[in-house]
Amino acid sequence: MARRVFFSFHYANDINRSMIVRNSWVTQGKEAAGFIDKAEFEKIKKTGDTAVHRWINNQLNGTSVTVVLIGSETLSRPFVKYEICESVKRGNAIIGVYIHNIKDMLTQKTSLKGIAHTVIGTNGYGKSVYFDEICDGLYDYALDEGYKNLGIWIENAAKKHNK
Repeated sequence: MARRVFFSFHYANDINRSMIVRNSWVTQGKEAAGFIDKAEFEKIKKTGDTAVHRWINNQLNGTSVTVVLIGSETLSRPFVKYEICESVKRGNAIIGVYIHNIKDMLTQKTSLKGIAHTVIGTNGYGKSVYFDEICDGLYDYALDEGYKNLGIWIENAAKKHNK
């Protein structure tokens, strides 16, 4: 059975870069979750955060790995933080993949590198939890040959979690 992966990213800033990563995953015969048409997402978002959380939870069903596509502001976005926290609760393996070196399809520009040492929530004792402390690997899609290696990164992370 093919591995189902959830992709988390900052839609407004990074949809074009994220689509490059997603398309490379799908063209290799894999299933990607966490992508939605902008109009459809705006429709869900208008009904409130609870509806967005419900959509995220449904997309996470059946996934074993969450890939956070890190752009300049990704880890500060509330829905991304929610996706990461829900992934942790489900026992998903989590990897971070920097996408700042991928050129945007429309502007042909790269972006600033995001900061992985960013608080994404708190633990049961109220202590801050940082993304780089809970993820199972950090990679750069462009510099680390993500097209060729993304599947390996995902499988290695999944094995750490016996998934």
